[in-house]
Amino acid sequence: MTTAVVWRYIAPMHRRLATLVLIAAFAAPAVAQEREPAERQTLIDLAYALGESHALRQACAGDGDQYWRDRMMQVTETEASDAAFNGRMTQAFNSGFATRQTEFPTCTPASKRAELMVARKGQSLATQLSTVTRVVRGVGPEGEEGAKSETGGPDSVAETPAPR
Repeated sequence: MTTAVVWRYIAPMHRRLATLVLIAAFAAPAVAQEREPAERQTLIDLAYALGESHALRQACAGDGDQYWRDRMMQVTETEASDAAFNGRMTQAFNSGFATRQTEFPTCTPASKRAELMVARKGQSLATQLSTVTRVVRGVGPEGEEGAKSETGGPDSVAETPAPR
């Protein structure tokens, strides 16, 4: 099955969340230790939401469906975090999964509504992570430090200030 065919079968709410999760995972790749505490907490919250999504999707699609678990694996690989933080993300994913699996063991209209609510929460968290911009030092030509914003902050990559 081609990617386009698979993508067509993913419900629109799942496509949105999947897109945002991938953007969050790859838009600002950084070692988790370099992330601010608030960003690390957002990653933990996202892992919990992915666990919830995994359980809710499996309730309707069956135990063989690993869509959201695979996305969680991509996030942990991209973050390349230390073992302790990776364990926290895994624990959050498993907690979200267990909570929703207990609450919705079978596919029902209520589980579908819960899936939509979790997708919205995950979308919000992924959007928060995707807005993080940082300069990665030591990447590019020798001695290239990256550009700074008009305020001189290290999180801007703009060469010139944005028009106002």
